[in-house]
Amino acid sequence: MIEIAIASGKGGTGKTTVAVNLALSQDLAVVLADCDVEEPNAHLFLQPEWLEKQTVTVLNPVVDPDKCVGTGACRDACRFKALIMLGQEPLLFPELCHSCGACVQACPHQAISEVDREIGLVEVGSRSALRCIQGKLNVGEARSTPVIEAVRKRCRQEKTDLVILDAPPGTSCPVIATLRGVDYVVLVTEPTPFGLHDLELAVQTVRRLELTCGVVINRADIGDNKVLNYCQQNGVRVLAQIPYNRTAAELYARGKLLVEHDLEFKRIFRELSQAIREALP
Repeated sequence: MIEIAIASGKGGTGKTTVAVNLALSQDLAVVLADCDVEEPNAHLFLQPEWLEKQTVTVLNPVVDPDKCVGTGACRDACRFKALIMLGQEPLLFPELCHSCGACVQACPHQAISEVDREIGLVEVGSRSALRCIQGKLNVGEARSTPVIEAVRKRCRQEKTDLVILDAPPGTSCPVIATLRGVDYVVLVTEPTPFGLHDLELAVQTVRRLELTCGVVINRADIGDNKVLNYCQQNGVRVLAQIPYNRTAAELYARGKLLVEHDLEFKRIFRELSQAIREALP
């Protein structure tokens, strides 16, 4: 199984557009996983039939008031300030808890146990031969990485040749959880000052993770050559340049797939697929 992540340092570059059209350009069994669990949107284009759902839970501490004597050891052990003391009673902020179990170990009276708390779900579906997996983080939750890890775990249960991961934008913890351990990273950018700035951050992140990456320049004719120059100077392979196209913008606005409605884009994504195969380490 090969895992390819489609990522971007900046939101709005066309990352999901590249992910869904690339998935449909393959001649082998493919799973497309939407790891942008705070706002998954690949399903808007693919319209899969959802077949199963599973909840994602994390462990949160629960205090037994009959055993607790208010030592404050749990508060002192918590590095994330998820526990405070109101007088001699501990108060938990569950959204801050990282489920590390330090409070359980620290309590001298064994007054703390752990219970599951639901924070999101993983959905699995199909669109013809394409398998679709997405995570959804519950509204108000602060930690998305457990849901992303659940999505990736579910991907590994599939009998498939290729997994394409649609990563969250940026370079923070959710992106790291998506990229860690993949075979290749495709960074989608645009030829603008913001696009270049965030591409530099994304390349640094990928290299810190000791991964190999290539770049897709979307709307390649709206800016200058600074992104191309950066890639050449830093040894980053440019996999494809996708031109700005009014037809593509109209298809995107209607939630349509480029490779199904435009022969030129079908060719572009076929060539991108071949370029990725050649670039795989």
